[in-house]
Amino acid sequence: MTALSVSTSSAASLRVDAVVVGVAKGDKGLVPAPGAETVAEAFDGRLAEILDTLGVSGAEGEAVKLPAPAGLKAGFVLAVGLGDAPADGGYGAETLRRAAGVAARTLAGSRKAALALPAATPAEVEAVALGGLLGAYAFTAYRTNGNGKAPVAELTVLAPRKGQKEAKAAAERATVLAEEMNRTRDLVNTPSNDLNPKSFAAAVQAAGKEYGLKVEVLDEKALAKGSYGGILGVGQGSATPPRLVKIAYTHPKARASLAFVGKGITYDSGGISLKPAGHNETMKCDMSGAAAVFASVVAASRLGLEVNVTGWLALAENMPSGSATRPGDVLRMYGGKTVEVLNTDAEGRLVLADAIVRAGEENPDAIVDVATLTGAMMLALGNRTFGIMANEDDFRDRIFDATRRAGEQAWPMPLPAELRKGMDSSVADIANMGERMGGGLVAGLFLKEFVADGITWAHLDIAGPAFHEGQPYGYTPKGGTGSAVRTLVQLAEDAAAGELL
Repeated sequence: MTALSVSTSSAASLRVDAVVVGVAKGDKGLVPAPGAETVAEAFDGRLAEILDTLGVSGAEGEAVKLPAPAGLKAGFVLAVGLGDAPADGGYGAETLRRAAGVAARTLAGSRKAALALPAATPAEVEAVALGGLLGAYAFTAYRTNGNGKAPVAELTVLAPRKGQKEAKAAAERATVLAEEMNRTRDLVNTPSNDLNPKSFAAAVQAAGKEYGLKVEVLDEKALAKGSYGGILGVGQGSATPPRLVKIAYTHPKARASLAFVGKGITYDSGGISLKPAGHNETMKCDMSGAAAVFASVVAASRLGLEVNVTGWLALAENMPSGSATRPGDVLRMYGGKTVEVLNTDAEGRLVLADAIVRAGEENPDAIVDVATLTGAMMLALGNRTFGIMANEDDFRDRIFDATRRAGEQAWPMPLPAELRKGMDSSVADIANMGERMGGGLVAGLFLKEFVADGITWAHLDIAGPAFHEGQPYGYTPKGGTGSAVRTLVQLAEDAAAGELL
């Protein structure tokens, strides 16, 4: 991964391949952003004029290279757009993250670069650092031809001398978040012939050993002995058996405990209810929720948060075969509830239900599940926003607030009681399908049925933002994005501070 450092040196004095500056759209033309002062001076105060002559608009996502003038020791200057210049002079964290991400992507193939973007406060340092590290991400595990430029090797965030201790702490937090989001991205991008329930569980065990976390793996025999009918029912059609993985971080001063539950379908063919062509090519990403849960627990450990966090990864491969669950079958879930399977492609809620019940047995203060659960949520909120549902409106609102502070796009969604009747079954306690309209909400209501009384619970449907099929933008690459990791870590931080529950 790209190395990161913080420096108080002048942008003019650093021997780097490139110095990155920000430029915004002001009322009277282009405006160099704070941090660009020494670079602008090297251009004799004509930086904005030169960029304007070149047709630069200052729009977000824009990046233009200029030869470095005599006053700089860098090879070239990279000007990145920040959008409209704010009236108060302060740029938002997401604007800085995206600008740094654009810069990092543009600088692929470079050895060293200095980020002379607005970084006067710890929050700005963290935003620039995180955006740069995420933007520099590349998944190259399966590339053999040597084509493509390597990510920029080293980024230096330029910050003022005052507050260096806080700035370095902010950069360290950004490094942990970026490394764990990139861990998630790697897992999501790994093809299903290499990432299956067994190999995923092995990856968790390796990380547990590295960071001193307790890991327990239930294989198919243990799942059968424990009567985990949902996980077994989804995985029984595959040649690779399912797993339920528990990864736990504890802190001696913790006053709160959280359980994160992740959907980990390492490939989703739809099962007997087979997905049509055009809908199954990216289904290696259906384990994004489990990957986010895994990474967030590791992040909580690395940050030393004073909270207990347990991750539950429900891992299975949903395949059609002679042994697969059929539409009309009834599964006896962990805890005893029965479910009539009307559609085997509504499998995520089945594995999550088992894991939610198991997580509830440890009496956490709250359970938050994360899943690429429904296409309906994508229809409702698009490809960049995930939905938040909960059994308590106040808890849902606190999670929504956490997503905004973490820098993730999300939106609170209801759980209308009238939709529950559509899941009534004539042969079982509940069916795994209900009304077609509001399908994302129906899935949330199904999961709610498996939350024990007295436990606060929320459901994050990340079907839209977990996997990006378009061209990269900002710090978001093509493929796995690391969606929900920042939110889960923010929730753990809030719980540690006594501000979540």
